[in-house]
Amino acid sequence: MTQTGSYDIVILGGGSGGYACALRAAELGNRVVLIEKDKVGGTCLHRGCIPTKALLHAAEVADLAKEAGEFGVVASFQAIDMPKVNVYKDKVVDRLWKGLQGLLSGRKVEVVHGDGRLISPTQVAVGDDVYEGTHVVLATGSEARSLPGLQIDGVKVITSDHALMLDRVPSSAVILGGGVIGAEFASVWRSFGAEVTIVEMLPHLLPLEDEASSRQLERAFRRRGINSHLGVRFSDVKDTATGVLVTLENGKTIEAELLLVAVGRGPVSAGLGYEEAGVAMDRGFVLVDELWRTNVPTISAVGDLTPGPQLAHVGFAEGIAVAERLAGLPVTPIDYDGVPRVTYCDPEVASVGITSAMAAERGIETEEIIYNLGGNGKSVILQTQGQAKVIAAAGGGPVLGIHLVGARAGELIAEGQLIYNWDAYPTDVAKLIHPHPTQSEAIGEAHLALAGKPLHFHS
Repeated sequence: MTQTGSYDIVILGGGSGGYACALRAAELGNRVVLIEKDKVGGTCLHRGCIPTKALLHAAEVADLAKEAGEFGVVASFQAIDMPKVNVYKDKVVDRLWKGLQGLLSGRKVEVVHGDGRLISPTQVAVGDDVYEGTHVVLATGSEARSLPGLQIDGVKVITSDHALMLDRVPSSAVILGGGVIGAEFASVWRSFGAEVTIVEMLPHLLPLEDEASSRQLERAFRRRGINSHLGVRFSDVKDTATGVLVTLENGKTIEAELLLVAVGRGPVSAGLGYEEAGVAMDRGFVLVDELWRTNVPTISAVGDLTPGPQLAHVGFAEGIAVAERLAGLPVTPIDYDGVPRVTYCDPEVASVGITSAMAAERGIETEEIIYNLGGNGKSVILQTQGQAKVIAAAGGGPVLGIHLVGARAGELIAEGQLIYNWDAYPTDVAKLIHPHPTQSEAIGEAHLALAGKPLHFHS
């Protein structure tokens, strides 16, 4: 093997956490090498956040075309041209990818393309080349999971990676898993005209969200014609002449063109030398402390590779924090409850803080208000349905959680993030004047009600 040189930081993995760490570390004057086997940007840019949201926007345009007559607009919806949708999607990804490459180049981050492997606490090998650093940051991300005995063939039984590459709209699909990925693809394909059925082993869609939000989404999906089998496990899948026959544990069968397996994502760590280098692991995840340090003093890890929320913006924050810690700057742990979470289906679901169930588990007494968007002027204009739920500590205490369902909820949750992370009280937020007519008023109205002075609110 050939020693290529010494670096302050060697980063293995060029996704959200890895490239954020590289950019910040280089900005702080470090010599950085970023090793990525595919394209910088990782899952989020190429196979996750960005392409899926492009599809969701195309789906929104399709729905608007179908519903144009309700607004007095003469238009007609004819069909989805999937190859053109993919051209639009790929242009979005390509533009952002080129921009990221420019950022890395501008900050003089050395980018190495190839399969990297940790060979010591300070060295990563790519082929015969060895990159040595004072510090190593592991950021190899995650990949789609399957279930034991379920064979992904990429044709009839697919993952989200395959779904993003489809050149057609499936006539019908069964989605195994009612989490974020399952809900988003269900929303897209239904808008595009497919018959969609979700199978979720837990009692509700989006099981990590507040139950009130999950129930609201389930009602909205039923109105859209998206079928759900909740609280039931998958049993078997067989090929048919036209697709697949899916059998559930209760004996029900569903025939469809495709089965999308969306049962979560697992860490990419197998065969990368982590355990051999002495890094503590658990079920493939790299274990870290509150400042993303592993048990090996020279090695840190960030993003989906570690236990915790698998969110691109979490990877960004962790990568930046590690770069600053390694530069000797003060760094504080992340309150993961305070990280916004968004599912970009129709309607969108967004939240920050704790759920009612989490409050009960932690023994916290709460006061809760649900404000229906049926009383919100902008929501009526947009003809969207949903709600804003605010959870506060009992006795006039601080806001502990904000949970939104409705159009553009992902944009609205930024205010919720500030309210939660600044330990605001309902009485504090009730003093703020929200612009009218906007959906943000729903947040204000819910806090007014919690503060004991409801306006457009029916209990």
